[in-house]
This record gives sequence, structure tokens and C-alpha cells, in this order.
Amino acid sequence: MTKKPTVIVGLSGGVDSSVAAYLLKGQGYEVIGVTMAIWDGQYKSTGKHACYGSDEEEEIHEAREVAKKLDIPYHVFNCSAEYKQAVLDYFKSEYLAGRTPNPCIQCNQLIKFGMLPSMARKSGIAFDFFATGHYASVEFSEKYQRYVLKKAADLKKDQTYFIHRLSQDQLAQVLLPIGGFNKPEIKELARKVGITVEDLEESQDFYSGDYKDLLDVEDHPGDIVDSKGKVFGQHKGIWNYTIGQRKGLGIAYSEPLYVIGLNKEANTVIVGIREETYNASFIVSDLNWVALSGLSQPMDCTAKIRSAQKERDARIEPLENGDVKVTFFHPNDAITPGQSAVFYEDDVVLGGGIIRGVTN
Repeated sequence: MTKKPTVIVGLSGGVDSSVAAYLLKGQGYEVIGVTMAIWDGQYKSTGKHACYGSDEEEEIHEAREVAKKLDIPYHVFNCSAEYKQAVLDYFKSEYLAGRTPNPCIQCNQLIKFGMLPSMARKSGIAFDFFATGHYASVEFSEKYQRYVLKKAADLKKDQTYFIHRLSQDQLAQVLLPIGGFNKPEIKELARKVGITVEDLEESQDFYSGDYKDLLDVEDHPGDIVDSKGKVFGQHKGIWNYTIGQRKGLGIAYSEPLYVIGLNKEANTVIVGIREETYNASFIVSDLNWVALSGLSQPMDCTAKIRSAQKERDARIEPLENGDVKVTFFHPNDAITPGQSAVFYEDDVVLGGGIIRGVTN
């Protein structure tokens, strides 16, 4: 008799991962639920639902109840030390350098799809695949001759932006069973099998508190200036601002002002009018290629620079140092150093990297 393949499913206590486990069990897999515990209680928390916060114990309870309902084994692994080093320390260093990071992307690559399955294997759990409730799909592509990450059927829920840094080794063992469904269908499946988590508030952020708590730094006052150096006011630390920000500047001017730059060396926040927030070209480094093994010549594609933004037509060009120059066919606003840029060809993720700065 052929042994059923075993899959460990990252259970968060929410509807998506719960239905993912249900679907995989129905497909004949031996399913085991696993959860990463990352909250160490070091920081304040408002208790609102988020990936990193004081309500983690409640979420683990929900995940354990789902495992009981599905009659599958369940394990919790403490990844708090690894999370602090890979995500929280990274978050702090990037903000203090005047950049705006995306900690969820870092967490998915290194912790959720990295450390969690690694800890499970080291604990003695033998498995063939690792699955989550992300809205996306993975397949081996004859066209690219590589494992590819593809957009979800429900484009409003698509999460390829957040998991674009997965390696070929990771993609080869990943299952994303809900990628072909839309959210109403997933909720209906949950109701049919008696999973009563569909009304839980979905996580909207990675931390359920004030970001300043994570930075743990004293005020460092400096000037708020325009692109010509004219002083408009004072700030208490450049980490309190992000590119494109309009509110909270405390500046009276004839028209709205936006943050268009952060200069760590000069300790200045640079502001300008709306037109100054637009740029067409920028540099991306720390690339992770998915469908491609690399970029050897210019290529037209679509690119996304924020998770909630639709992709826009662009050209990507390889640079000698391994970075990529990206040029939008039409200028885009608030191109933010530290954020991720992800490149697509139709519904396939080509790759992506970290925005380092705009070019003239």
C-alpha cells in the first residue's frame, strides 16, 4: 500500500489556514498542524489582531481547536528568538536608516516558510510538503523550467507580493491549496465543515501596537526642509516619517506638502508638493528571482511597489553590480526606499527585491 504524503500546515487560527488544512486532508494527505509562537511580551500591545501581539495565545487556542475539529495532530514551535533577530531587528535598523521596510515579507521568507518547517523537521516530524493559507499558487512551469509563483484566482486577495522571496527549494515543497478560491467560497467551506473562525478579524498589520515601541530610541530632532534646503519646521526623528506622508507634518503652506525624502546623514525630512512625489525610475537590489534565474537583458513587465497597489507597466534593466533599474512607463508616486518591488509577467511572479532609491 502506498504511503500517503504528509503535509504540515501553518495554522494561524484564522479561516484561510484552517480551510487549507481541511482541503488537503480531503485530497488524501496526512495533515499535521503547526504554529509558530513569536510573541515574547517584550513590547506593549493593544491586543488588536495582528501577527505579532499579545493575542497570540488566543490565536493558538483557535488553531488547536481547528486541529481537533479536523482530527489532525497539532504542534506549536517557539520561534520568538529567531523572529526578533530576523524581523524585529531588521525592522528597527531599516527605519533608523531612513528606510521603510516590509517586515511581513521578511517573516514569510525566513520564519514562516523557513524556520517553522525547519523546527518541525528537527523535532522529528517527517513531512513531504509545507502548506499555508496564502492566496497564491505554485507549480512547476515548462515555459520557465522552474517552480513559479502565480497570482491567486481572487486578485483582491492575492498575496504573491508578500511571499515573492521564496526560493526554488522552498517553492518545491510548498502547497497553497486555497489559491484557486475566492474569499466567499472559503468562508462557505468553513461553515460547511463547522469551522467557526470565519468571523475573526483578519490580521491587517504585523504588530498590534505603536511602531515606536519597537524602535526604542530617544528623540533626535532635526529640520524639515524642502528640496532646496529651506527650513519649514522641526521633527523629532526621521523614523517617524515615510515617503508620501501628508498628515502630521505640522506645516502651514499654500498647498499640501508631502514627505519626498529622508536624509539620515543630515537628519532632515524633505518635503515637497504633490508633483514632487512622482518619479519614473528607481534602483532595486537584494533580488530574489522566481520564474527567472536572473536578468541578462532589459525586459518589459509589470511592477508593483506596494502590496495594495496594482502592477504598472515597466521596464527592468540589469546593472553590472547585480541590481536592477526599473522604469515605469508613467511616473509613480511615493517610491519608497526599503519597500519591495515585485515584477510580474501576466500572472507569474518573475522576481523582486528591495527599493534602494530613485534615479533622475
